[in-house]
Amino acid sequence: MGFVYLIALLLSLIGMVVLDRRFHLFYWVSARRAGIVHVIGIVFFLVWDLYGIGQGLFFRGETSFMTGILLGPELPLEELFFLTLLTYMTMNLFGASTQFFAWREGRAAAASHTGDGVS
Repeated sequence: MGFVYLIALLLSLIGMVVLDRRFHLFYWVSARRAGIVHVIGIVFFLVWDLYGIGQGLFFRGETSFMTGILLGPELPLEELFFLTLLTYMTMNLFGASTQFFAWREGRAAAASHTGDGVS
């Protein structure tokens, strides 16, 4: 049972990749830019975690669902995958909302051009 959480995170990451590929949300728009943004996001949250651990604010939760592998004191392996998922999901949501608002704006412009008056 020690790999259940890690496997769930990996399956979720695969889901993010599938959504990204299908709808061209993040990496399939600009892989280089996406990679840079993704790494910056992961590093930002890792620094945040390390600061919180250093201040005694964050602790590793003990559960039978985790591997028990630590990257540092109070920093489980799963945290790296969680932060990867968190940043990827955030960027996919940003890409999806950008597409949605562009679609909505184009629809409104087309309606006003035809005289339907829909806004």
